[in-house]
Amino acid sequence: MSTLSGGEAQRIRLATQIGSKLTQVLYILDEPSIGLHQRDNDKLIDSLKALRDVGNSIIVVEHDKEIMLESDYIIDIGPRAGKSGGEVVGAGSPETFCKLSTETARYLSGKDSIPLSKKKTTESNWLTIEGCSGHNLKDVDF
Repeated sequence: MSTLSGGEAQRIRLATQIGSKLTQVLYILDEPSIGLHQRDNDKLIDSLKALRDVGNSIIVVEHDKEIMLESDYIIDIGPRAGKSGGEVVGAGSPETFCKLSTETARYLSGKDSIPLSKKKTTESNWLTIEGCSGHNLKDVDF
């Protein structure tokens, strides 16, 4: 477990909990979707709903659009990060939340978006890392 990322370790613990059939447990997850492929994200959503459906409560700190839209309730804390945040700026079911004017709600609803760059990069830049050692790496070059 010590060589796994935080998200991977968290997902393994979640899978263990699902198999244990515990009920009336409060789960608090921090960005469980980080690094997941979309099809695995769908499995994560199904797992979270299964935990909920057997009588557990789940709080998920998440920025993934699909997970947010599949949630039962969204609480938006802001208006910005760090010292500029810490207040509830919006809350509700996904349908209700998307009608709000918070920055998160505008992006979640599609009212605001970040345009993708149309500029294509043709340059190939390479980074070489030599002698990597640590955890399960033994003097590996990349």
